[in-house]
Amino acid sequence: MRILLTGAAGFIGTHIGEQARARGHEVVGLDAYLAAAHGPDVAPDPAIARRDLRTDDVDDLLTDVDVVCHQAAMVGNGVDAQDLPAYAEHNDAATARLLAAMARAGVHDVVLASSMVVYGDGRYTCPIDGDVPPADRTDADLEAGRYEPRCPRCGGDIAWREIDESTPFLPRTSYAASKVAQEHYASAWCTLQGGRAIALRYHNVYGPGMPADTPYSGVAAIFRSAIARGEAPRVFEDGQQVRDFVHVHDVARANVLALEQVAQHRTGLTAYNVASGRTFTIGQMAETLSRAAGGSPPELTGDYRRFDVRHVVASPAAAREGLGFTAEVAPEDGLARLASDPLRTR
Repeated sequence: MRILLTGAAGFIGTHIGEQARARGHEVVGLDAYLAAAHGPDVAPDPAIARRDLRTDDVDDLLTDVDVVCHQAAMVGNGVDAQDLPAYAEHNDAATARLLAAMARAGVHDVVLASSMVVYGDGRYTCPIDGDVPPADRTDADLEAGRYEPRCPRCGGDIAWREIDESTPFLPRTSYAASKVAQEHYASAWCTLQGGRAIALRYHNVYGPGMPADTPYSGVAAIFRSAIARGEAPRVFEDGQQVRDFVHVHDVARANVLALEQVAQHRTGLTAYNVASGRTFTIGQMAETLSRAAGGSPPELTGDYRRFDVRHVVASPAAAREGLGFTAEVAPEDGLARLASDPLRTR
């Protein structure tokens, strides 16, 4: 199978390319080599076409392609309203241009990198009002150290629950809004072209090669870098925020499985959560990294950011049933290895 892989020089794209080639597929790679992700002095891989999907023509790269794996994106939080245009241009306009080029080339299948951020905060259960979205946390509660969200109806305590792919979108940042839009563009393209799309909603991805010191760095890399400097990881709130950390090896494998099966999926867009299925708190993650690296114990700062979600945990059932995907790397093992894994330092 001939695959066009966008974002081929990135953290996740690199792993997808390696696994796809190992399974006998031909990979045509492209990457914009954005300075924010790769540094201003990066030496591009001559095997990867340097193209910017916002402005450059990619029709020639789609010749004889069977399926597109679209990983290229501007990532990070995007927590300032002034970030909105950049995310819309890099992620949404670029995706629209790619889909239009695929239509011209007669390519009918795409696997799209989406994200858990489309859900916003997780979903909760109230003993009085049943399943509910969380109410916005107030500054008064956060200042007082009450970090758990309340029921939006009765104001009482609520408990987090797993969410599946039918959960409504509630994006909270520019990045999240752009990922929702990418899924909508892909869905519209499917309707217009009779195409098939699989959107993989990644949870907290970590592993070797993740960026260490860029706006694209995740919390695991930020903690790892602090430990390497001899500093204690600084954990916001009380460290009890629940997440699902999924290893990049598993994320790449989910993509290859999707690429191999998308042509057998129904017309339209199908979404799958890509998660380990094992919950970990932010505090546990910091402790695991510190212990494995022989560093200082994490520091609970009590600091907070109103836009942060408290808990978000996905059900992995649909990916298991629809793709045959189950994560292989347990977070406690993968995060311990991250203490010595090489990171991308640009």
